[in-house]
Amino acid sequence: MLGKKKKDVVDIAAEQRAREQQEVEQAFLKGVTTLRDLIAPSSLEVHSSYFRLGTKYGRTIYIYGYPRQIYTGWLSSLINIDEVIDVSMFFYPVESQVVLNNLRKKVTQLEASMSINSEKGRIRDPALEAAINDAEELRDQLQVGAERFFRYGLYVTLYADSLDELGFIQHKIETLFGQQMVFSKVASSQQEQGLNSTIPQMSDQLQIRRNMNTGAISTSFPFTSADLTQENGVLYGINMHNNGLVIFDRFSLENANMVVFAKSGAGKSFTVKLEALRSMMMGTEIIIIDPENEYQKLSDAVGGSYIRLSLSSNTRINPFDLPRVIDTDEADNALRANLITLHGLLKLMLGGSQQVAANGIPLAALTPNEEADLDQALIDTYARVGITSDPLTHNSQPPTISDLYDTLLHMGGSGPQLAQRLRKYTTGTFAGIFSQQSNTEINNQLVVFNIRDLEDELRPVAMYIVLSHIWNIIRAEQKKRMLIVDEAWQLMKYDDSANFLFSLAKRARKYFLGLTTITQDVEDFMGSKMGRAIVANSSMQILLKQSSSAVDVLSDVFKLTEEEKKRLANFPVGQGLFFAGQSHVHIQVEASQTEQQLISTTPVGQAQRAQNIPLTQEANTQ
Repeated sequence: MLGKKKKDVVDIAAEQRAREQQEVEQAFLKGVTTLRDLIAPSSLEVHSSYFRLGTKYGRTIYIYGYPRQIYTGWLSSLINIDEVIDVSMFFYPVESQVVLNNLRKKVTQLEASMSINSEKGRIRDPALEAAINDAEELRDQLQVGAERFFRYGLYVTLYADSLDELGFIQHKIETLFGQQMVFSKVASSQQEQGLNSTIPQMSDQLQIRRNMNTGAISTSFPFTSADLTQENGVLYGINMHNNGLVIFDRFSLENANMVVFAKSGAGKSFTVKLEALRSMMMGTEIIIIDPENEYQKLSDAVGGSYIRLSLSSNTRINPFDLPRVIDTDEADNALRANLITLHGLLKLMLGGSQQVAANGIPLAALTPNEEADLDQALIDTYARVGITSDPLTHNSQPPTISDLYDTLLHMGGSGPQLAQRLRKYTTGTFAGIFSQQSNTEINNQLVVFNIRDLEDELRPVAMYIVLSHIWNIIRAEQKKRMLIVDEAWQLMKYDDSANFLFSLAKRARKYFLGLTTITQDVEDFMGSKMGRAIVANSSMQILLKQSSSAVDVLSDVFKLTEEEKKRLANFPVGQGLFFAGQSHVHIQVEASQTEQQLISTTPVGQAQRAQNIPLTQEANTQ
């Protein structure tokens, strides 16, 4: 009886333990199921050549063939492709002694095959000879420990919204591989195993591997995404390909010129102001032509010189000023170069549809006779104050437009008629600002020329004169400088001013100058022959959000991919494409809160500062 009771107690305890274990297992399984429900897609359909994950289509391909030699970075084109893909690599180390034994047998077989071919009089087999040489070289490297041996598997899973798009992406990736003699196949009837092999669970269910030594394995290092980080330079933003920093020195390129294209409100001025602020910390001098009063806050914040040009201001710039150059060759040509510049300026002032005669009829461009008379008048005007081609005379006080007016008035031919057309700049409506001796000096690290308050008719003339004035000073003393021309399309509307801006872009490098050209009117700018030439002479370009009509124009010029074209019209504020030489990345412009407070000029930004609210990039739409 005691034995029976003891047995019953044992059975009851065992049953209780079993029930508890079952309850624990059920609770565990329930927990795992719940976790899977949280992270799993709504459905998974597996077909022979693709799978459907929720609403997305996917396909896994594997690499089965490689060329005899592969080089560093061969995977970079795949890593940087603008598609949604998963890349999985598996490395299996193999004992060197095992490989050496196998190689010894393999070399023996290959040499035997070569001997048989020789005995039978067959022609030499280059593939057989290459295999023997490779095997012997690998044996030597393994024997001394310079190399190790691995089994290597590479799988790629691609995703798309439709089967047609999936096929297109597959063709694109297979083309990238094929260009490098790397061969791939679809994992037919193994799509589930392919998906499991590329999701982050470290499970190689395809088990398609290739023998590789250390050198070959190292070339597949995956972290080769587009990178524009240098030891020196300024921070432009975040690389959206890999979340790295885009730190670049524009003066390290063949020229330091840059163009910035964006529609209104996309952040072009914010981007340029941020670059200017950070460049100043590196010792670069900044000169800005500001047509919309956007740079005054930045100038005030850093103690810069803000020069306001208007008919009511006291600022004067004399276009007849000569550069005080030290270089002997340039000194000899200083007068001639300035005469050419003055020709372009006076054509802008006297000719073209922007000038209207008293009878209301637009004045035509200068005739050849008028150009000849104007050229002689310019030479005579300089000669009257003692300035000739001799550099020793260039320190004399230069003439003014008023002196040119007197010369034209008293000379024969078309001189008096030209003088009458010039009178509005000497004693007429536009008198004073450009008809007296200069009283401005560029002796600050940041200098801003504001032309907002000038009349529309006078703006192109003012931008031309200011650029000429700045150019003379740049030639006189070579320093690391940046010249920023905002709303450059106003200059590109006229041939002479467009030619002058192009000449600056061509010659800037010689004087350690980086020209930054900003415009929102892309079609007009790129429709000009000089506009395209300026882009061609700019080693850096920043393309922010564009209008739909501008995307096709820029795509043709910059050879954009279909994905880049699609993104260019839909970028949020502050994002764009950053081109530097042959490299380009998708960039997000980022600024610290302090920088935003210094350069933001939007009403939203000002209101946020008043309330002590942190600024965001979206608020800076200038």
